[in-house]
Amino acid sequence: MRILGIDPGIAIVGFGFIDKVGHKITPVQYGCIQTEAHTPDEERLLHVYEAMVQLIEKYKPDTVAFEKLFFNRNVTNAMSVSQARGVLILAAKQKGLPIAEYTPMQVKQAIVGYGKAEKKQVQEMTRMFLKLQAIPKPDDVADALAVAICHAHSYTLNSKINEVLKS
Repeated sequence: MRILGIDPGIAIVGFGFIDKVGHKITPVQYGCIQTEAHTPDEERLLHVYEAMVQLIEKYKPDTVAFEKLFFNRNVTNAMSVSQARGVLILAAKQKGLPIAEYTPMQVKQAIVGYGKAEKKQVQEMTRMFLKLQAIPKPDDVADALAVAICHAHSYTLNSKINEVLKS
């Protein structure tokens, strides 16, 4: 199964494609989509959408996992990031892909085993899971890979639960 993990944003969208075969998880491709500051939002959103469509067409994921958005104070930023998230979901749904969402706490729990883990711990465990030489940069890329790994673990767990319920 190929999973696309996404850390949504308007300035930087982190993405990470991983393959899960049995219990083995391997990185396929990862990086970020960046947009220029001081560019109208509609142009930035179009760029994010078009870039994601190209990535989906090239790497052909079976499913997409998003990090759920969490905002404290900056409402303006929340609106822009929410719009970017919307065009990312649109790109995935237009290709018929199922979507899953995970809170930052769920991702931390899946990667580190502790829902309040520090960001550096999550990044290091992500690096170790994928046997990477270095932690992917910027942070959005490492976050996207962590979301993909979280989905891989959740998918396996849910499959086992469904098998038990069927028997």
